[in-house]
Amino acid sequence: MRVYKFGGASIADAGRMAALLPIIADVQDPLLIVISALGKTTNALEAIVNNACKGEQKIAKDLIAKLEQQHLDYAHDLLNDNYYPKAAEALKPLFQELELAARDADAESYDYSYDQVVCMGELFSSRILSFFLLQSGIDTDWVDVRSVIRTDDTYRDAVVDWNQTRGEAEAILGKKLQQHKVVVVQGFIGSTSYGKSVTLGREGSDYTAAILASMLKMESVTIWKDVNGFRNADPKLFPNTVKIDAISYAEVIEMAFYGAQIIHPKTIKPLHNSNIPLYVKCFLDPKMEGSVIKADVGDAHYPPLIVLKEKQVMVQLTTRNFSFINEDNLSNIYSIFHSLKVKINLLQNAAISFVACIDNREDKVAALRQVLGKDYKVSLRDGVSILTVRHYTQDVIDNLVAGKNILLRQEMGDTVQFILN
Repeated sequence: MRVYKFGGASIADAGRMAALLPIIADVQDPLLIVISALGKTTNALEAIVNNACKGEQKIAKDLIAKLEQQHLDYAHDLLNDNYYPKAAEALKPLFQELELAARDADAESYDYSYDQVVCMGELFSSRILSFFLLQSGIDTDWVDVRSVIRTDDTYRDAVVDWNQTRGEAEAILGKKLQQHKVVVVQGFIGSTSYGKSVTLGREGSDYTAAILASMLKMESVTIWKDVNGFRNADPKLFPNTVKIDAISYAEVIEMAFYGAQIIHPKTIKPLHNSNIPLYVKCFLDPKMEGSVIKADVGDAHYPPLIVLKEKQVMVQLTTRNFSFINEDNLSNIYSIFHSLKVKINLLQNAAISFVACIDNREDKVAALRQVLGKDYKVSLRDGVSILTVRHYTQDVIDNLVAGKNILLRQEMGDTVQFILN
């Protein structure tokens, strides 16, 4: 048994989804498919929850109606007269759930409201895919993964309850995979023990695939993307990137930690623990070899690995009484970041100052500024980026930072990082 994960680009339109059929049909063993939302659906759902939390219910309702029609049009383009009505009927209660979630959205509990709304995108797309596979003669079943992946209530970045999830995965998905050739589930989402929807972090579908592969002792995971494998940098941001045929779990964990988008940061650990290889292949040309991520790749020599993390805010703190940023102050600062659930992407501290880069989320930045301002002088600088290069060479660094304003540089071993604007 194996897991295939398809992202939003692979199902951007009905033609793209139809083109996945040979990839799926070619698999002889039972196959678990993890699917993302249709392209730009998550952005549309974010607009819905944002308007709903502002009290703009009419705008939110109109956006829901537009999104529903887009999915119905997509299904109509893909399905015949027999299966389209079935898909439309199956989508109806899901959009009703979305309407209720938007109606109950509250700015005071934004993260909770966000997850109740944004979780719906993968449910819509997976429902359509399941009917398309049935129409194509493939024995398929659909499962709401919220009944499988159980988590705590850390909304927008939920922590998986591994014991409970393992039991549900074996009882539900294990049984389904014995009965059907293909089982379709959603990436990115789960639920608390109280049945409230959660998300696992943006781009969390990769993580879902890894969780379920580990729980079910799968042979492999394949992530199908619009690139022909794992590259040393994002080809959308950098020219002349280099394909890496094989790369170690450890190296990918480092890149993911620094913000590489090709693999979700949490994906590797469950695969490493179960020694499951992860393949990255191109859905545009399935015959291309792609890349593999695994424990042992021999004596690998990597090119410079480049990660650019944009839309950052640089937070600089100084003590009001010129006391040192020592263990007591550091403990206080970290506890504040932790309590507000703000992830630090880069940090550096000196005698009386502390610098951290965080994602530019308006609500989190405002809360952080308010709380930190009680004890420290707080300076914020938005519009900055973090550039990380592993296995760097000086000529690569010179080229990457040419013409940029370097606000901070730090280096450890063969890894160098910059805050740029």
